[in-house]
Amino acid sequence: MKLYNTLSRKIDEFQTLDPAQVRMYSCGPTVYDHIHIGNLSAFIAADTLRRVLRASGYEVRHIMNFTDVDDKTIRRSAERYPALSPEEALTKLTDEYKQIFLDDMAAIGCDISQMQFISAVDSIEGMRRLITELHSDGFAYIADDGVYFSIQKYINSGKKYGQLLELDLSASSASRIDNDEYDKETAQDFALWKTRKADEPAWDFELDGQNLLGRPGWHIECSVMSASALGQPFDIHTGGIDLIFPHHENEIAQSTAGKGDTYAKYFIHNEHLLVEGKKMSKSLGNFYTLQDIKERGIEPLAFRLMILQSHYRHQSNFTWENLKAAQNRLRHWQSVADLKWQPDVVQNDEQDISSGLIETLQNDLATPQAIALIDNYFDKLESTTSMPSDKTLHTINSVFGINLLTDDITSEQKQLITERLSARSSKDWKKSDELRDQLEKQGIGIKDTPKGTIWHRL
Repeated sequence: MKLYNTLSRKIDEFQTLDPAQVRMYSCGPTVYDHIHIGNLSAFIAADTLRRVLRASGYEVRHIMNFTDVDDKTIRRSAERYPALSPEEALTKLTDEYKQIFLDDMAAIGCDISQMQFISAVDSIEGMRRLITELHSDGFAYIADDGVYFSIQKYINSGKKYGQLLELDLSASSASRIDNDEYDKETAQDFALWKTRKADEPAWDFELDGQNLLGRPGWHIECSVMSASALGQPFDIHTGGIDLIFPHHENEIAQSTAGKGDTYAKYFIHNEHLLVEGKKMSKSLGNFYTLQDIKERGIEPLAFRLMILQSHYRHQSNFTWENLKAAQNRLRHWQSVADLKWQPDVVQNDEQDISSGLIETLQNDLATPQAIALIDNYFDKLESTTSMPSDKTLHTINSVFGINLLTDDITSEQKQLITERLSARSSKDWKKSDELRDQLEKQGIGIKDTPKGTIWHRL
């Protein structure tokens, strides 16, 4: 299997650190609101990677975090629940959006049963330990508003800061940044721990004889959650391209300071999802969630298919037209899969494409090419009125997360089809149309072909 590794800037042959298991960490959601479709696209990419690894014979341990304490969660929880204590408000808000996120993941075909979710709030003791180690080793220092990581001390120790991209190091340690997210591509010391501000949730932290009542910075959270669950180094770290800097670069620094050089062996990043060719923004009115998609009557799996139609390392463009086209493709696939249940339709196992799909996806998750294989396969089946092989349908489900293995229609619906055929034979067109309408109301479409009547789900 081959994957593009942001660390090496090239497509590498994948080799796991432990032959028994691939250890994989994905940066998860900040649970303060509904997740927007750009973030969902990153989770689809990570889910697909795990699926292809499993289909390639690997056992995979996949960890994803919940960021349930940071600037955004604290600010939103205070706004939403002003009558509660800061700690109670934070828990109430983040618990609500954790469940919404899990529901969204299931709806878009991400197999959450194959993932382990870790909470930042539940991992604070590990963060205090790592910060204490960094301070003892001289890589962290106490300031008036918290504890900061010294990039200059890291560089002076012989480590490279800027492993994932080239950075301007001229201003390193000249200034500090205390907010959890920033866009400047210059090296600045970043907060490991932030002392408490008024009306914020806080945890005790004894360091160098001081009680630094407060809470962790954003970057330290993922370093601790990943290493505590997977050990260090682990195999694969995934996330959106927007996380390369500062988040992932800072994770590498604080995780390798005074230790071995490797935090994760492979960094796999997916490109941005644009909306109508532009970056998603609430101010532009092009900010969408899965709820917006469902309100338009479009299946969440159509969104998944739209994302997979583009390679994960290429920008994809969300438009309602593109999404509707993906829904049409999905419905076509479903209608061909339904040939499995048609009477007098023959299965041709020689047309199975399972191995070709997996081989294609093993080449850096080449999902567009794999989708083209499926389209061609289904077009041939439809033209010959042949049913797909069970193996192919199982493979599509396992690697794409799109389940075409539906159940047969009910005996009552089959009886309606039989009655309609009888009405047509008797040239009772009125009754035939009434029965067709009745079936359509139940989500069953009818197509009369030279090989007989073929039904499909609408």
